Amino acid sequence: MAYLTLNRTKLRDNFQLLKEMFEKSDISWGVVSKLLCGNRKFLEELINLGVKEIHDSRISNLAKIKEINPEIQTVYIKPVSKRNIAKMVKYADVSLNSELTTIKWISEEAVKQGKTHKIIIMVETGDLREGVMGDYLLDFYAKIFELPNIEIIGLGTNLNCLNGVMPSTDKLIQLSLYKQIIELKFNKKIPWVSAGTSVTIPLMLNKQLPKGINHFRVGETLYFGVDLFEEKIIDGMHGDVFELNAEIIEMQEKPLLPSGTLAANPQGEIIEIDQQLYGKSSFRAILDIGLLDVDPKYLIPEDGEFEILGASSDMLILNLGTNPKGYKVGDVIKFNLKYMGALGILNSSYVDKVISD
Repeated sequence: MAYLTLNRTKLRDNFQLLKEMFEKSDISWGVVSKLLCGNRKFLEELINLGVKEIHDSRISNLAKIKEINPEIQTVYIKPVSKRNIAKMVKYADVSLNSELTTIKWISEEAVKQGKTHKIIIMVETGDLREGVMGDYLLDFYAKIFELPNIEIIGLGTNLNCLNGVMPSTDKLIQLSLYKQIIELKFNKKIPWVSAGTSVTIPLMLNKQLPKGINHFRVGETLYFGVDLFEEKIIDGMHGDVFELNAEIIEMQEKPLLPSGTLAANPQGEIIEIDQQLYGKSSFRAILDIGLLDVDPKYLIPEDGEFEILGASSDMLILNLGTNPKGYKVGDVIKFNLKYMGALGILNSSYVDKVISD
């Protein structure tokens, strides 16, 4: 059976480097745990790092975090649906919001539960996902800052998550200015300006982050060590905290081209035939993982000498050429993962999850 490993030493190294970066810049931050898909073992590893604030987009995951350590500040990081507000208020100390009606419902529920719920107002800065348009922000704030059992602790934004709009110094200066305007007009302090996610870290490293930005929500760079501007690993960090291990369940030499009448496969693809490959063969390995678990385009083979040919729902097919390394049935092939690949596997109940050192 295929299995995924989380290397706790590499995870700790990445965490410590990020912690030092943020402390040096006097910035508070929380760790985004949604990639872990509520896996209890992996959440415990995260909490054991000394994390004080965890963000997630699934309420059930926040419930597990509170079960493991009730002292962790939990943050719900997407607009909440009406039917989930009661659970969200129960398990999330903070939430990101951009809808007036929803915040009124949250206020009502917080009163029922006898809690003060903290809110970060999300502001639209160009990527066109969630966020209040800047022209309406003052009116929006005026309508919610006096709601009972609601405490506004920040303004935030999300970039790069939908249309790929990258953060810039100018966009983040604008976010900081909104905070200053609100504080002056309403004589209320807003502690956080939450600049965004891992994609904003390169601005901090390059000393291009406006001074008013003082809070981050970080996931991808923690788990993959990546600078998302240049698509490279940040010096001193690890890109292979996660590793997929898949076993060879068939190994045979076969023709490079299929034979027979071709139609669309179950994925709707029609294979194109390269006439030059007629009569040629190669060793093909079948691995015990498939599309149900991960899209092959998110897999990075540690052995760069073979080609991923494709996948069906439960099997991945490799072209090993002449099989120079002598792979055989029962051998394990290792892959590093892109973010969406790790997310798919972590969400799969068919792939074992293992801690390694």
